[in-house]
Order: sequence, then C-alpha cells, then structure tokens
Amino acid sequence: MELNKISENIYEIPQEGQMKKPARVYANEDLLKEIRQDDTLKQIKNVATLPGLEKYSIVMPDGHQGYGFPIGGVAAVNKENGVISPGGIGYDINCGIRVLKTDLKYEDIRGQEQQLANILYNKIPCGLGKGGYINTDEEDLEEILEKGAEWMLENGHAKESDIKRCEEEGRLPGNPEKIPEDAKKRGLNQVGSLGSGNHFLEIQRVGEIYNDQKAEAYGLEEDQVVVMIHSGSRGLGHQTCTNYLRKFEKNYPEIVEEIPDKELIYAPMQDELAQDYKEAMYAAANYAWANRQAITQGVRECLSTIYEEVETELLYDVCHNIAKEETHNVDGEDKELLVHRKGATRAMPAGRPEVPEVYRDVGQPVLIPGSMGTASYILSGGQESLEISFGSTAHGAGRLMSRTQAKQDYWGEDVQKELKRDQIFVKAASGSTIAEEAPGVYKDIDEVIKVSDALGIGNKVAKMRPVVNIKG
Repeated sequence: MELNKISENIYEIPQEGQMKKPARVYANEDLLKEIRQDDTLKQIKNVATLPGLEKYSIVMPDGHQGYGFPIGGVAAVNKENGVISPGGIGYDINCGIRVLKTDLKYEDIRGQEQQLANILYNKIPCGLGKGGYINTDEEDLEEILEKGAEWMLENGHAKESDIKRCEEEGRLPGNPEKIPEDAKKRGLNQVGSLGSGNHFLEIQRVGEIYNDQKAEAYGLEEDQVVVMIHSGSRGLGHQTCTNYLRKFEKNYPEIVEEIPDKELIYAPMQDELAQDYKEAMYAAANYAWANRQAITQGVRECLSTIYEEVETELLYDVCHNIAKEETHNVDGEDKELLVHRKGATRAMPAGRPEVPEVYRDVGQPVLIPGSMGTASYILSGGQESLEISFGSTAHGAGRLMSRTQAKQDYWGEDVQKELKRDQIFVKAASGSTIAEEAPGVYKDIDEVIKVSDALGIGNKVAKMRPVVNIKG
C-alpha cells in the first residue's frame, strides 16, 4: 500500500473510496517495515470509513493487526453523527497498566528474586479461570460494576490515594443492568486475577531518568523498585464484547453489507443499542479497575511478608482498551467526541482537566511496558498529542509474531534460562506461555518510545528494567 510521508515519523494513506478521512501512521522507517508485515495498514484504512470520524484514523508505532481495528488504533468520532464500534475497543475492555511505587531499592531485593517470584505467583491467581484475590458474591459484583475502584475503597481494599491516581478515579458511568448475565457469571470470582495471554505482573527497577523534574513529580528515582501490573476485565469483559458484537450484527444487517470488514461493525451513537453497549462497556471498565486494585492489594500483602514496613503507593493507572467521551479542538472548534483507543494509551499534557490534580502541572503519567526481557517506560503526556493524536500514544512494544508462530520458534524453558542469565526471573503457568511471550516476538520498545518522544505525543521520563516477571 502506498503511503505519503507527511513529515518525520508521520505517514498518510490518502482518502479514497469509502474512506471519510485519510488514515495516518506514526512510525519510523524500521517500524513501518514491520507494520507492513500484516494487515495493519488495511485495517486502519478501513477504520477511516467510520461515519463521523474526525481528522483521520491513526495507528501508533506499536501497531499490529487486531480484530477489525488494528492494535494501536485511535479513532475519534463526533458524538452527534458518529458511531461506536466494539472492535475499536477490544474484547478485553479496559485492559490497562498500573505502576506501584515502593520505598525499596534494587539492592534490598537482590538475592530474593526467586522468593519474590514464588510468593507472588502463589498469591495472585494467573491463567484462565482460577479465582480471584478477593471473594465476591452477586451483590458485590453489581456494586463493583457500578462503582469500580470506589467499591474497593469502601470495602477496605484500597487507599484514598489509589483512587486519586487512577484514570477517571477508577469509575465511569456504567450500568450493571446492561452487562449480560453470562458475562456476570464469568466475572463473579475473578476480581484480583491476572488472566492469561500477555497479562503480567512485573517487579522492575528504575534504570534511567530522562527528566528530573517530572521524575520527581512522579516520585521516581534511580534503582527504586516499582511493580507494573497489566490486566483487564477478564472473562466478564470478553463475554460482554462478544454478546454485543452479535447483537450489532443482528440489528444492523445493512451496515454489515456496507462495511469493508464485518469486524468493524458499529452502531450509530444516537441508537438505543449504542447507548446500551456504551453503558455496558463502562461497567466492564469499572470491573477492570477493581480487578487491578485487588491485584495491587495482593502485591502489598506479598511484599509485607518479606519486608517489614515497606511503603507502597500507586503512581498511576491507565486504560488502553476503551472509548472515552472527551472534548478536543478540531480545526479551531471545540467538539464533543468519542475517542476509541484500542491498544493505545491516553497521554494528556499538563493543564488538561483529565489529568489528576497531583500531576496537572507536569502532565499525565503514561505507562508503557516492553516485553519480559526488555525495558518498560514511564512517559508524560506530550503537548503535541492534542494536535495530532487526540491525546494518545502507544501502549507497548507491539507483537511481531503470532502466538502459534512464537511456539514454533521458541521453547519456554530455553527462554526462561536465558532471561535468568540476565538476572530476570520468570514464573508462568506453562512453558508455552513463556514461548508465546518471548522477547523476540515483540517490536523494539526503544524504537516505539523514540517515535512517541520525537513526535511530542508522549515524552520520556524514566526507563525501568525487569527483575521478576509473573505471567498469566
């Protein structure tokens, strides 16, 4: 597919055919070559056919093929005449990242890495099913779907500061009645569980600081131990997305006929079914915040059993699979938009009302993991993000290889041994899980971050190195 180079790291697919706007790719030449290896460009071109799309559809530097939308896709649609597409949010509604700071230094945990891996693996349920860190009954679940992280605070599973440092303070206006019953059954005993696939819990140490002022504002310093948690809405979110996709296909056969890819199915924003899905999606998002908060409590308990009086504090919690109602300036006019971010992180700069008060002068922390063998990063929302990406940036390294191919090319035990030689301790449900998530199946996270930083959509603050990784 032919692309026009607009400027350094910005390429464009011109508007043609059914496209309502152009499509943009944010990548350097090396990442673009990798993005071309699957259907990412075709998918982001398809996204540009969505009614009500503003400016252009976007794929981030970690982009790769997904369901309907590419992972790393951003699409902002006008709330008056736009649409909502479950494929633009993903099955794992409000999959996201949080980082927990500690007052431990790397030297405090050296020699205890395997012990830490064992205790965390035994405490935090991993893999498919397998229960959650906290027990919940049906009444609890209904309240979690409505209140999210606030329910965790009310029931002694969170600190007040945890809530203040969550995107949306861990609660969106979800309606539990819109969540399908079979989805609720799947979510009943999974609050406080990592799940499977690429979800993980990782103990890291802060390696390099790039911006002293922002690192200080975020409470980060070299060699500090932090914990990164990656999980979402588990089976509840997946089932919710599945059921609404089938409803959309059944209710809008004429749209299925028109769209270039059935997986892009959408509903006009003003339709009742669109509002039902939005309220269900927000309720599932609330569940995901409660889930990550429960895992946080599990981590705190584990650290306290090994280290006396260890201090832990949430740095931030961000979504990267969600659609949010936001106001953005488009061609000089403030517009109410629904911003779909699928495998893309909100990255608001200083001064925006969405940024928690504690960080409003320096910008929102943006949490971007690498693979289990490479660095992860903390960025701050960049000023240019408002102009070119609707306040968004990448969400991770981005896959290069399918899980099937990964299991053919890698052997889990070999990967585990190689990482241990680099002082990275990995514990997982199975060897195949490790093979699927081998560092070689991901793009170069340093290149992804370099593009984000150069474009000014997410600016480097600190780089973390993995120490202990627990895989779902």
